[in-house]
Amino acid sequence: MSSNSDNATTLAENKVLILYILNLINGEIRQDYLFKIISSINDINYFYFKQVLTDLIDSNLVGTYTKEEEPLIKITSEGKNAYILTKAVLPGITKLKADNVFAKEFSSIEEEASVIAEFTPKSENEYIVKCKIIENNDTIFEVKTYAGSRDRAKRIVDNWRQNANIIYPKVLNLLLEDKKD
Repeated sequence: MSSNSDNATTLAENKVLILYILNLINGEIRQDYLFKIISSINDINYFYFKQVLTDLIDSNLVGTYTKEEEPLIKITSEGKNAYILTKAVLPGITKLKADNVFAKEFSSIEEEASVIAEFTPKSENEYIVKCKIIENNDTIFEVKTYAGSRDRAKRIVDNWRQNANIIYPKVLNLLLEDKKD
């Protein structure tokens, strides 16, 4: 009997922890980034995290939507109200750890989220590569190109992720350059 009670307490704490972090963010976030923060605070596996998050979504405490083909989540007004009513469930030590981890992880996630690169197969030997820079949840630069092999697509993606701060200004300067023959 105490095992069921412990499981219910853990479930409630994890739900409140997710609401707490989403409330701190006060904006949208990708699910994988939220998992990165939550798993750094609590020892939670991905499948249990998804189950807890799905419960919150089904209860309309967390909303989901797509922005620029990117699935995002955000705390709803009902979720904020639920958090206010249930925040006492979150142990003080967990809240302290959450505050410390959040400060560290969120800044690295924001930086990571600002440079995005991905490739998708069009056929066996054709790939579409998309490279973006996002600031304040708006895409400020995006380029989509073709790659003739998986290796070339991966090289473009890796190069963009590691060197976007160099490539972006060069491309922008080339676009702004007045070339008159």
